[in-house]
Amino acid sequence: MPSRHLLCLALALVLCASSRAQTPITDTEAAKPDPTAKEQVAAPAGTAPVAPSVVNAPTQSDAAPVPAPPPGPTLTLDECIARALDKNFDLRIQHFGTDTAKEDVTIAKADFDPAIELNATRSHSREPRGTPFVDSEGNIITSTPASRDQQIATLGVTQQLITGTTVTASGTLNRYKTDPSVTFFNPSYNSDVALTVRQPLLKNFGIRVNRAQIERAKLGVEIANLDFKSQVLAVVRNVETAYYNLAFAREQEEWRKFSLGVAQSLYEENRSRREVGGAIDLDVLQAQVGVANARRNLLLAQQETHNREDELIAQIQPFGFTTLSIGAVALPNDPVPKIDSDLAYKRARDNTPDYAAAQAALKQLKIDSDVARQNRLPTLDVGGTIGYDAEENSYSRAARNVWGSDGYNWQIDAQLRFPIGLRADRARYRQSLISLHRQEARLEQIDQNVLVQVRAAVRAVQTNQEGVQISSLATELSRRQYEAEKARYESGLSTFRRVQESQADWDNAKVNELQARVNLRNALADLARLEGTSIDRYKIKLAD
Repeated sequence: MPSRHLLCLALALVLCASSRAQTPITDTEAAKPDPTAKEQVAAPAGTAPVAPSVVNAPTQSDAAPVPAPPPGPTLTLDECIARALDKNFDLRIQHFGTDTAKEDVTIAKADFDPAIELNATRSHSREPRGTPFVDSEGNIITSTPASRDQQIATLGVTQQLITGTTVTASGTLNRYKTDPSVTFFNPSYNSDVALTVRQPLLKNFGIRVNRAQIERAKLGVEIANLDFKSQVLAVVRNVETAYYNLAFAREQEEWRKFSLGVAQSLYEENRSRREVGGAIDLDVLQAQVGVANARRNLLLAQQETHNREDELIAQIQPFGFTTLSIGAVALPNDPVPKIDSDLAYKRARDNTPDYAAAQAALKQLKIDSDVARQNRLPTLDVGGTIGYDAEENSYSRAARNVWGSDGYNWQIDAQLRFPIGLRADRARYRQSLISLHRQEARLEQIDQNVLVQVRAAVRAVQTNQEGVQISSLATELSRRQYEAEKARYESGLSTFRRVQESQADWDNAKVNELQARVNLRNALADLARLEGTSIDRYKIKLAD
């Protein structure tokens, strides 16, 4: 290049530098802080100022945070369920129903317990006037009015047999004091023993009819136990839900803390970049808004955590809100077993308490139908009595001699009652058939509901299992997109707003992944409740 060209180029560079040095400072440049000054940028309104220590906060290129365990011992799901089964209000209330059903069996059996009867009577009577008679001389004489004093004591034992037979054994001691001409002894002591048997031949005849109330009561206990089992399964399911939700809330809270640290780190980075001219005030303001939003998300996550803690405490220890400290909880990472719809339906049909309780109720109605059919007949009862009696001059002699006395009595009787048309009994039988058919339809409905619920639960498990994998991929994609966008921003090829949007996308993707894991565990818990396998899984022993 000719020397004159080099001289011209050098002169142009000097003039350009001189012109730049004399350019007046704009308002924007005047607002730039001194890089050497210690500056505290005000946080957005409604948020706390950013602490200086967040300069070294982790960036979102780091791995996801591991939730820090809260103070207190680790609280396992098995321990939560054990506490709930011991303290839960619903189980305590349901247990009263089970105890009541057991007492119904005792009441039904008590109808066949022997009954002792003791009766004691004392009476006195006197005729208003004497009896007139003619003496040997033909005179009409009125006798002294007769009086009678009587004491009766009866002791008997009655036993109803399972066939409907009623057996009564009784003994009586009597004392009569009256006109000496009336009785051989005055006072006279009578003793008698008797055995009476009464048997229905048509209505109320047979073992099945007379044991019906006992069998119904036993089935009532079975239904109460099944209802209790159903409540146990419901409590287990509620505890699992509360436990999983708390684990989700705490992991979400830890992630929100991590996101807040990232937002604060971006804010500090933008401040530093502005000081060297690599960012503008708008970028710093956007970073401040990002910190405020992250802090708000953290507050909401903390609120949800406290609410979930209260829900779990209400399940496992109702009165422990001020004393119980819940330690670390975590979502289980057990592998999802292979699920077969047909096998799941078979388990549910065999183990679900609602279906078994409906079957027991159907048996009760069949008993009622049999009794109603038997009782359409007329009433025909036959009975017989045989006894011995003795009359002596003292209680002891009368009691000793009753078995060897020549006095005896017997009786045979029959009683027939035939309501014309038997309309009431026939209507009761028709009602029992209607109730029976209604319960049969209800049983079929429960069976269908079980099938529908199991199929839906199986699909929920399969769908959520896929959802966990998809959300995990989405989280990884969002993380890489954020890192790429941040790198583009540092290279001047993107805006800070796009960096914030990618950060928000990553946050949402991570929360969605946590929610998908919780949904999968809840779906597995729903299926276990339907199958009734939660009882065995948590080694719960139900009393007979």
